[in-house]
Amino acid sequence: MALGRSFKEYVANRFYNELSAAVSDFIERNTDGLDVSSASVRHIDSAELSDITVKQVYVDDLPDMRIAFDVLVEAEFEIAETDRHNDRYDEKSQWFKISCTGDLACSLNNFAITNIEVYNYRNKSANPMSDSLVPVITKEKLEQVAKEFLEKYYREALYEPMAIDPAVLVGRMGLSMQMRHITSDFSVFGQIFFKGCEAEYYDKKNDKCETVSVPDGTIFVDPDAYFLRNFGSVNNTIVHECVHWAQHRKAFELERLYNENATQLRCQVVGGFRGNEAKSATDWMEWQANSLTPRIQMPYTQAKVKAAALIQEYKRRFGTYDTIDVMEAVIDEMALFFGVSRISAKIRMIDLGYEEAMGTFTYIDGQYVKPHAFKKGALQKNQTFSVSAQDAIIESTINAQLHTAVQSGNYIFVDSHFCINNPKYIETDSSGKPALTAYARRHADECCLAFDLSVKKTTNDYGKQFYTECVLYRDATSDIVFEAHFDSSKLNADVDGRAKMVSAYNKELAEILQKLPGSFSGTIKGLMEWKGVTVEALAEASLVSAKTIQRLRNDENYETTLETVIALCIGLQLPPAVSMDLLGKSKFSLKYTEQHIMYRFLLDAYYTHPIYDCNQLLAEQNFAPLTADE
Repeated sequence: MALGRSFKEYVANRFYNELSAAVSDFIERNTDGLDVSSASVRHIDSAELSDITVKQVYVDDLPDMRIAFDVLVEAEFEIAETDRHNDRYDEKSQWFKISCTGDLACSLNNFAITNIEVYNYRNKSANPMSDSLVPVITKEKLEQVAKEFLEKYYREALYEPMAIDPAVLVGRMGLSMQMRHITSDFSVFGQIFFKGCEAEYYDKKNDKCETVSVPDGTIFVDPDAYFLRNFGSVNNTIVHECVHWAQHRKAFELERLYNENATQLRCQVVGGFRGNEAKSATDWMEWQANSLTPRIQMPYTQAKVKAAALIQEYKRRFGTYDTIDVMEAVIDEMALFFGVSRISAKIRMIDLGYEEAMGTFTYIDGQYVKPHAFKKGALQKNQTFSVSAQDAIIESTINAQLHTAVQSGNYIFVDSHFCINNPKYIETDSSGKPALTAYARRHADECCLAFDLSVKKTTNDYGKQFYTECVLYRDATSDIVFEAHFDSSKLNADVDGRAKMVSAYNKELAEILQKLPGSFSGTIKGLMEWKGVTVEALAEASLVSAKTIQRLRNDENYETTLETVIALCIGLQLPPAVSMDLLGKSKFSLKYTEQHIMYRFLLDAYYTHPIYDCNQLLAEQNFAPLTADE
């Protein structure tokens, strides 16, 4: 059930007579207080109301189910001046503020007007609510609202680190919980019944829907959540529904004022808004429940106390001084201790100020990306240093700034990062592949280019805002597909400036290019001498046969293929400028087809990888390998 009724419209329709009578009485008793001027009526002897229009209603949240609200109305009335000789009339309008109270528990049957005055200004509400009676909670107020929730229902969690027991919380709130299969496809795994009713659930054993009588405040939790998700996600679901009960019963009661058959709210519990359209009342409620739940499960102060203790403990265990070295272990320990999911623990660690958590538990292209750290404040929450190969290919092709930077040879794409091509940051691992050095992983902001991330696709629209607002979390099982775009901010400008300072190698390249002969075959010979590579070694590194290499060295007119030339560039690990020189002396050129864009990426940013890695990347993009293993 989606909520989103208008309280203003309800008040205007149901209480029109009461509001109208109050305004009429006021203007009849306070003709001197009416702030109107008239060319025909110099002194108001009487005023008579014609009509009112409700312009706005401002609601203040009170304890239990009570509310206070100011109704702003525009009144149209007739003023008159009478004397012995002539009566004069004029039609005027004025705004009034009518202060009211009511209790939604009795359907506002105790509606009362407490004050009426000419509208000049209105005081700011202490606890404002939207027109749909959803509490107005800003990001800045989330911690305070979570604290108030705990003070009311789980006070001890504010004084020492502990896990919130969902069963205890449910009991203290006067709610009840049942394990029920909610849907056949497991699309909904949490449900709160604001009003007792005959509730429908899915009988998994008999593969059909059944009904059961449930009282007010019943929570359904799908038992499959324990098996298909994890224990932390189940706890999250239960607390999430408790938040709905505490924060959103008034929005539900407003729905019941319109529709007395309304009973329940179903949740997927992943948070956020649907796309970019205007946010509905249900959208706001889901955002609030998803934002408040981890703050309730991991209260700010006590979570920080626990995190600090765990960081010190694991640093001692691992014999390290770097927080990034222990962050993954700390996140998992936080998740276990507080009974939450890994993603919740990771996001909460970032909330607590541990930005090292942003570089942990990331999976890209089906591969685990090693943890990396950066200077505090270097990245926004929607930014990353880690991008997929596909995004790297596309951005280095269509973004002129990145294209120029990569073609300069100052960067290579390694471990899902565009990193400065320098031994300080790039090393060769035990399998002969390029990898980020330990220093580079601890100083990503110094050597890696940053990208803005946005959600490209997800099977669950509610998830978008949660992942983009909290943190762009990319795990191995996520159904969310991200899209990276090169960020031309000062951070990348600083990295690029540092890359350009690595100029000694570029100077060497310029000298090499000047010395190379003008022929294709002669250039192959010259490059093999420069690299100190034998025909046999190049054959192994490029998967081009030794016989073919010999013929290319000795016969300028020997027929070959573009793929063979590119394979030789990869085998020689030629920087972009040098590979472009060799390619330019052949009869081939790269065009802007999808396949040639892939080849350009290999030559610009992937050339330090073994030929096997290059062929694998081509296969992942549905292209044939450059050469076969002969």
